[in-house]
Amino acid sequence: MTRTALVTGASSGLGAEFARQLAARGADVVLVARDREALAAVADGIRAVSRSRVEILPADLLDDDDRAAVEARLAQGVDVLVNNAGFGLDLAFEKNDVADEVRHLRLHVGVAMRLVHAALPAMLERGGGRIVNVASVAGFVPRGTYGAVKGWLISFSRWANVTYAPRGVTVTAVCPGFVHTNFHERLGLPPGEEGVPPGMWLDAETVVREGLRDAARGRAVSIPSWRYKLLVAASGLLPDATVVRAASRGR
Repeated sequence: MTRTALVTGASSGLGAEFARQLAARGADVVLVARDREALAAVADGIRAVSRSRVEILPADLLDDDDRAAVEARLAQGVDVLVNNAGFGLDLAFEKNDVADEVRHLRLHVGVAMRLVHAALPAMLERGGGRIVNVASVAGFVPRGTYGAVKGWLISFSRWANVTYAPRGVTVTAVCPGFVHTNFHERLGLPPGEEGVPPGMWLDAETVVREGLRDAARGRAVSIPSWRYKLLVAASGLLPDATVVRAASRGR
């Protein structure tokens, strides 16, 4: 039976890569993002190399009407939900526009929660489904409001996985470190100016492949690469001041 996966933030970066890899595994995909033209380009690329059906659903998830349309599509039933939509802000919280901070909080927490809530009933009724929440290793360390919202996603995913896995629905927080996508460019940082050592970069293909593998195994948390697994483990043993200083390197 062909599965259907809905991916948010699917116009580029990790979202587009999730869509490509899910389609390569035989799933039909529903692509959600604000940019219709970018979604169409991703859809054309998937259709060129697979037989999967591709549906585009342009939506600004911070717009109530647009988000409601996505929630309605989820309520119809999907097998996989990938909550990937998001954006970053400068670590200087005191300098950021508070309206941007509120949008940041709403998208990463409020919207993700609402989409999971919309997808769950049909999954539970069917007795199967996978939910992937794209979080970050920043969620394990004190790193501004970005770390805070990703920490919520990780905690929620751990709880939801324990609660719903016995009923056939697994929930996995995928927690990459720095990934080569357009995420930093959207922060206004040209390549090479992110302040990240070369050895700390991951590629989107590996992050998604490992994340989907861990989701298939029913794991609540996926941290791609051993170097980030070790960093997360070490951060729990160090004083907050030390961890904050280390985590503030790079944007």
